[in-house]
Amino acid sequence: MLVVKRLGVLVSMAVLGLVPAGAAYSAAAAPSGTPSATPSASLSAQDRQFLQSIHQVNLAEIATGNLAKQKGASQEVKDLGGRFVTDHTQLDQKVQSVASAAHLTLPNKVTSEQQAVINQLQNVTGADFDTQWVTAQLTAHTQAMQLVQAELTQGSDPSAKQVAQQAAPVLQAHHNQLVAVAQSLGIPIPGGTTVAPSPGISSGAPTPGGTVTPSPTIS
Repeated sequence: MLVVKRLGVLVSMAVLGLVPAGAAYSAAAAPSGTPSATPSASLSAQDRQFLQSIHQVNLAEIATGNLAKQKGASQEVKDLGGRFVTDHTQLDQKVQSVASAAHLTLPNKVTSEQQAVINQLQNVTGADFDTQWVTAQLTAHTQAMQLVQAELTQGSDPSAKQVAQQAAPVLQAHHNQLVAVAQSLGIPIPGGTTVAPSPGISSGAPTPGGTVTPSPTIS
């Protein structure tokens, strides 16, 4: 009833020439407080792609981390899998918060490539599992660090870039520890470099004498 009365008043004013007729209709029809644009419009294509991709990275790392906890033959792999689950769960909480505030829809599943890795890990056991898991994680973390670096250099939304800033040291620490586990277990590093077994190392960077490909640096 109030809307009808308001419309009648505005139309009367329009007839008298006090307000344009089009403005009268818009004022009566538009709901109060309707935003002129959705928040997601403020995200660049780079920001949107980063948030969606890093979310899928987190989903994949949580899934493969849980597999490592369950199936790892070595305690090092089990422990590192548990750390990945904890860290990537925390990282994804920030991703989801930023995406929600921007009205950005995130994927509800991993990529087909990530799912293929998960499927493969589900089909192996023992030392083979450890080898394939560490190898896959080294590749995955290198790719994730590249995603983060692209956002830090090309992103424009402050919140999305903050996600990248928070993820960078976590991913670098994971990569460093994966290299150390690879050295401990004698697992080849992707790219052709192989490290000799060194049982005493469980965390941190490889020993100075090891021939390990340097870890990517994120600034």
